[in-house]
Amino acid sequence: MGELLQQLVNGISLGAIYALIALGYTMIYGVLRFINFAHGDVFMVGAFSGYFVANAISHVLPVGSPLAAVVVFLAAMTICALLGATIEYLAYRPLRSRPKLTVLITAIGVSLFLEYLSQLLFGATPRGFPEIISNEPFIKTKLVSLDIVGAVVIVTSLVLMYALRVIVMKTKIGTAMRAVSYNQQAASLMGINISKVITFTFMTGSALAAAGGVLYGASYPSIDPLMGILPGLKAFVAAVLGGIGNIPGAALGAFIIGIVESFIGGTFLSTYRDAIVFAILIGILIFKPSGILGRNEVEKV
Repeated sequence: MGELLQQLVNGISLGAIYALIALGYTMIYGVLRFINFAHGDVFMVGAFSGYFVANAISHVLPVGSPLAAVVVFLAAMTICALLGATIEYLAYRPLRSRPKLTVLITAIGVSLFLEYLSQLLFGATPRGFPEIISNEPFIKTKLVSLDIVGAVVIVTSLVLMYALRVIVMKTKIGTAMRAVSYNQQAASLMGINISKVITFTFMTGSALAAAGGVLYGASYPSIDPLMGILPGLKAFVAAVLGGIGNIPGAALGAFIIGIVESFIGGTFLSTYRDAIVFAILIGILIFKPSGILGRNEVEKV
């Protein structure tokens, strides 16, 4: 019983990180109807931003203090929000009227560009992520234990997901995002600035990915320029599982993937846990391509 509870807690913590990445995938798909495969690399840039900011402020603020952690989070989210706006402006905006396949290929190119540019700038050798959050025990019982890092990961992810929901459902820009996701042409005729909405969507999704990158670095303290590939793909699987384009669905899918991966990791099938996650993608595409909370739509590629 204790083993099951422990794997459940570990899975929720892992799923919380996947959720922050998956939300970016689903937001961009919801507005632009294409998969931004460079999103996992924005997650990587977020982790490196946190790494450099933590080292830069270590002379002023002690690394591990709550204030330093907040500064690292906000700085990484701001850097990646600007990166997301830059990617959208330079790579995707000129192709907005082109076929979706063209944009999809461009996204793969942007992903490779970020990976190899990061290797050039930061080197290919993995770096140890600073201990911005204490790894002291937060809960420790006979059945389950959770350290402070895991608790911060879960709480921060839930707070950011709630903030995103408030933005989307309660604000003017969120209303514009929902209008653009339904019908761009009609939204434009109603006076909505489409470019502004799309840029805001990229900035928000990239900021969430950056938060996920910092939390991932705090949980698994080794970062490298290719670290975004696998978590990015698993977050994509989570978004498809929950229903790509559906924000609650992306969060639900991420927690399911995190829990499944954690439970498999505790069995003799642990070597195959990545393969099993992608088998879930194949299964959902065959039996329910709209995902758990998605809607059935007929769309040409």
